[in-house]
Amino acid sequence: MTTATATPAKGLLSPTDHTLVLIDFQSQMAFATHTIDISALRNNVSLISKGAKGFNVPVVLTTVAEQSFSGPMFPELPQIFPGQAVFDRTSMNTWEDQPVIDEINRIGKQRLVLAGLWTSVCIVGPTLSALEQGFEVYVITDACGDVSDEAHERAITRMVQAGARPITSVQYLLELQRDWARGETYGLTTGIARDHAGGYGIGIQYAKSMFGAQEGGH
Repeated sequence: MTTATATPAKGLLSPTDHTLVLIDFQSQMAFATHTIDISALRNNVSLISKGAKGFNVPVVLTTVAEQSFSGPMFPELPQIFPGQAVFDRTSMNTWEDQPVIDEINRIGKQRLVLAGLWTSVCIVGPTLSALEQGFEVYVITDACGDVSDEAHERAITRMVQAGARPITSVQYLLELQRDWARGETYGLTTGIARDHAGGYGIGIQYAKSMFGAQEGGH
């Protein structure tokens, strides 16, 4: 008989066990993205970025051909990560860029969480490459986008078949928090959710404003 214990699954993410890699959130890539409204995409990118920043998750920022073709990053990213280095590449596959790999190795986390544009090129490439080299990879699917639903869905299927684990932006944030009794990050998590988590965030605002509801005794 199996005995249950009050311990989390090893497959759950924690703030200290992974690197968040944000790939090619750039003007030219966004122009051709049709699987998600760009405002919604930018909102989700802000949510996961603020979550990672607040929980001190190491973050890698990378672009492709910024000056010659793809243009600047979404402006919220340098605002959230002021002064952080951005690795500009020529390769479509981030995993083939040596400076990015040097940074991944410097950080030293076996788990990677990826988000970016486009799913079928700039996310598939590093995901399959990292998995083949023994890394665990999670993909935040609603912080990715592509030129068509077919391209996005086939890319997600391909990555899952190879062993990647799909998650969503709100799931990522709440998995970092995981317990409302963690008072040191309670305000951070609910604040990000209030600003970026749609109806859930409005619900937090309503509950606190109308009858002082609080999770976890806060």
